[in-house]
Amino acid sequence: MNDQTRAFKRGFTLIELLVAMSVLAILVTVAIPAYSNMLTSQRLTSQANTFLGALHFARSEAIKRNGRVVVCKSSSGESCADSGDWQQGWIVFEDANNNASLDDAEDMLRRGQALDAGFVMTGNAPVAAYVSYTPLGLTKKTSGAFQAGTITLCPPDGSAGGARQVVISITGRPRINKAAASSCS
Repeated sequence: MNDQTRAFKRGFTLIELLVAMSVLAILVTVAIPAYSNMLTSQRLTSQANTFLGALHFARSEAIKRNGRVVVCKSSSGESCADSGDWQQGWIVFEDANNNASLDDAEDMLRRGQALDAGFVMTGNAPVAAYVSYTPLGLTKKTSGAFQAGTITLCPPDGSAGGARQVVISITGRPRINKAAASSCS
């Protein structure tokens, strides 16, 4: 065989090409759901960290200003919401009169936007509506009772990446825990 004839015999046969395409299709079928779950988990972590940052900010502002600072759920970004859950957004403000409601004379410090569509964030009874920090960095309800609780952030499909819980201790220190998807029911 001469060199010219060998040049025409290089390449793939149709069978080899079909096998390679089949393997590629299987890999893509396996990879896409895993990639989707990874993206959902990353969005969940990012949104939990954003809320955690708002709580840390409120706590440090209460200490710095030597006054009460509140984080409350808010759909408008202008006032505290009476209904709904935390996924609608939140505001951070100085609460000079200790009523856990933004009044005209009080300073708005920060706004948190609504979470991505499908994500749900709910608080248990002590932190269902607001979190209030004292000048000592402790959490206390407007009644003076200590305020500790858990705010749970759940993904749209209820399982991808589990859930995240923002746990607020009796000392006012917030932290994030990973939780099972069953905590979203």
